[in-house]
Amino acid sequence: MHCPFCRHPDTRVVDSRSTEDGAAIRRRRTCPECGRRFTTQETVLLMVSKRSGVTEPFSRDKVVAGVRRACQGRPVSEDSLAQLGQRVEESIRATGSAEVPSHEVGLAILGPLRELDEVAYLRFASVYRSFETLADFEAEIEQLRAAKSS
Repeated sequence: MHCPFCRHPDTRVVDSRSTEDGAAIRRRRTCPECGRRFTTQETVLLMVSKRSGVTEPFSRDKVVAGVRRACQGRPVSEDSLAQLGQRVEESIRATGSAEVPSHEVGLAILGPLRELDEVAYLRFASVYRSFETLADFEAEIEQLRAAKSS
């Protein structure tokens, strides 16, 4: 790590702390050349591979935006959406993979969304699973009813 002040190529770590529920590490460093101290933050990038073959960094905001569209007109608060986004990110990070397929992100959204709002769940599932007929909706509604009665 280069010193941001004198550009010396080597610095010493004085202190390391976990932040953001373990998703990042904050390090306090000192430069042996100029003696100044500075802080760095290290995070693990979680990449999402799309069907097109493109990979992009995971974005909790993108998850929340997609779910927000499904929740349009429904009594769902912004706090609930933020919590859902955090749950999805935690479940994706729990897989331990540095790169996950977009399909797994969608599956991680469906569970918490079903608990949050069934209508929004149906809207999201219809786009995510590419419902084409009324029978697709009926089958999904039957699964919701079966899960509720058990």
